Amino acid sequence: MSEPLLTIEELVVETHNESKAIISRLNLQIAKGEMIGLIGESGCGKSMTARAILNLLPGQMNVKGKILYKNRNLLGLSHQEHRKLLGKEIGIIFQDYRGSFTPFIRIGKQIMETIQAHHSLSKKEARKIALDVLTEMGLEAERVYRSYPFQLSGGQVQRAAIAMSLALKPSLLICDEVTTALDVMSGEKVLDYIEKMRKETGCAVMMITHDLTQAYKRTDRIYVMEHGEIVESGTPEVIRCHHQHPYTKKLCGCVLALPGEKNVVESNREKVMSI
Repeated sequence: MSEPLLTIEELVVETHNESKAIISRLNLQIAKGEMIGLIGESGCGKSMTARAILNLLPGQMNVKGKILYKNRNLLGLSHQEHRKLLGKEIGIIFQDYRGSFTPFIRIGKQIMETIQAHHSLSKKEARKIALDVLTEMGLEAERVYRSYPFQLSGGQVQRAAIAMSLALKPSLLICDEVTTALDVMSGEKVLDYIEKMRKETGCAVMMITHDLTQAYKRTDRIYVMEHGEIVESGTPEVIRCHHQHPYTKKLCGCVLALPGEKNVVESNREKVMSI
């Protein structure tokens, strides 16, 4: 494994008025150029972990531990210092794409201004990058560039939002259920481009998903999260075929068979029945 880009040590997130922590003593590491999967059912703390990295947690929450990005503890940075890292260094693609764009400004103008805010480029250069990433998302680039968000379908706006994040080529990209609003083919195109960008730029990717098939296919390592804790981690093969924790067994038992994996799934189901 190459040098760690992000290391989370003993992360705890709790509210003032609740005795049980939302995230409890979480440890996680992402190397440069690595794609990890963070899986678990809804409400287990996956998105909360991402928001802790981004310093986007509500003010009533207490955060303890360390979040080291390039050996700098993000929890020790001022709001202004942290904000400078977002977008260019640490990118996020949210599941809720609707807040990514201002409704009454054209998509292309917003993408171009975002690129210019982080990179010293001319309008012509920024426009070319914007059109290129829109094309990579499988969109009619010129039409989407000239459109307002309300003139596009939800899936098109989602892909445009993903294009805007990828245009900055961050060192760490956090993908929070990025394909939820997309059809299968559009989702595959998006994930293919993220993989292409990872190989070209060496960025690290944290894929937050409840789709185990996606995690098996795309990631280098998988962390399994239950009730705010990491209960198991390993390579996709280990998590899929040689898991140990009862919760992981239940998750894997819910996955439909992939081509050539009927025996694995049947074996998993037998294990679940024996818990």
